[in-house]
Amino acid sequence: MLENLLTFLKNKEILILGFGIEGESTYRFLRKYFPEKRIYIADSNLNLLNEKLELVEDINLEVSLGDNYLNAIEKYDLIIKAPGVSFRNIDISIFQNKIYSQLELFLEFVNVFSIGVTGTKGKSTTSSLIYKVLKDQEIDTFLLGNIGEPIFNDIDMIKKGSIIVLELSSHSLEYVKKSPNIGIILDIFEEHLDYYKSFEKYVEAKFNIAKYQNNSDYLIYNYDNQNMKQFKYHYKENDYAVSVECIPNTKNKIYLSNNFIYCNNKKIINIDEKINLKGMHNINNIMFALGVCNILNLDMNKAVYSIKEFKPLEHRMEYIAKINGIDFYDDSIATIPEATINAIKSIENVNTIILGGKDRGVNLDELITFLKNSNIENIICIPKTGIYIKDAMQFSNKNVQYVDNLKDAVSIAKKITKRNCVCLLSPAASSYGYFKNFEERGNLFKKYVLE
Repeated sequence: MLENLLTFLKNKEILILGFGIEGESTYRFLRKYFPEKRIYIADSNLNLLNEKLELVEDINLEVSLGDNYLNAIEKYDLIIKAPGVSFRNIDISIFQNKIYSQLELFLEFVNVFSIGVTGTKGKSTTSSLIYKVLKDQEIDTFLLGNIGEPIFNDIDMIKKGSIIVLELSSHSLEYVKKSPNIGIILDIFEEHLDYYKSFEKYVEAKFNIAKYQNNSDYLIYNYDNQNMKQFKYHYKENDYAVSVECIPNTKNKIYLSNNFIYCNNKKIINIDEKINLKGMHNINNIMFALGVCNILNLDMNKAVYSIKEFKPLEHRMEYIAKINGIDFYDDSIATIPEATINAIKSIENVNTIILGGKDRGVNLDELITFLKNSNIENIICIPKTGIYIKDAMQFSNKNVQYVDNLKDAVSIAKKITKRNCVCLLSPAASSYGYFKNFEERGNLFKKYVLE
């Protein structure tokens, strides 16, 4: 399966740009197949060689570290860029055609069926759900990308006939020139405004999941999302529209009517039945998964059973425990206001909410209005967006408090939350700058709750 890829890489002077999880995966892949090849690494981390001693021992390796790590990158034949490296304020016109990623190389040179899932929220749940449905129908499948292993970790295990499910961020899609066989865009909201030159560039990156498809490929898209409508993408005849209402004038559609999900006017599942995934945003995720099932002609009854049995992922409206009569939920994945609003709508009896995180310039007005009109009594704010939320809520009838760390927020929540009610961590902001990632934030929240 790898012959074409290895032939393409063989005589190239390759720069690995960014040495995080994916960059290290790229390095190990190249070393496995080209043990004597001269490889170049560029990363902003000055301490990289102290942290990765194996690199020091590699005599066929050159590294460029620190603030000037991007200097002279145009001289290489091929730049394999990690998703986290931003070119926001850099003119890349000289070398843009040299920029690749694991995703691009996989889609371009490995001939296997792929399903790509993107969107501002819901990617991990939807890609995991699709993966479970495929596995339950005994299809050889891999879950790769953001949620699973980096693509190159498992690439040599892929066989002809495998189906690859890829969770894809806008960062990984930004420079691709190839799209998966089935592309999914769950939704698009304001996020990552610190990474892109404009919100329009963020939307454009998301739509790269379908931009290079041919007429035999499929895009499953959110018919209701206003940001996607404004992009005015020209959808193909094959494409599937997903909506919470009946959709006119589309050949393929998945929609909700009278609490039933329909696929091309065929009744599939009653959402009032026992389903572990809660909330309308998860019903939306289920509808996209059913679209994949229909395209692949899977056994729909088995698919429905798999969907009902699917357990929510960690840090996604995750129930932790009842402590002194208070139910605690971890929704650390909620890094945008829309996700927090969805969580509040989905979980009953939220009495206390903990909010705040990195300020990435996302508009919080809708969330603040929603909180003012909600039944939530206690709002505990943490840095940095929590400062803005506290100020905006000062004339409301809510008990609004500001603390400078998560541990104190949990301690206060234990004291002020009403018994038989819920305390919810749903930050509506990124964790970066205060935590390593949303997982660390969620794990610490759980630790403080259970202490």
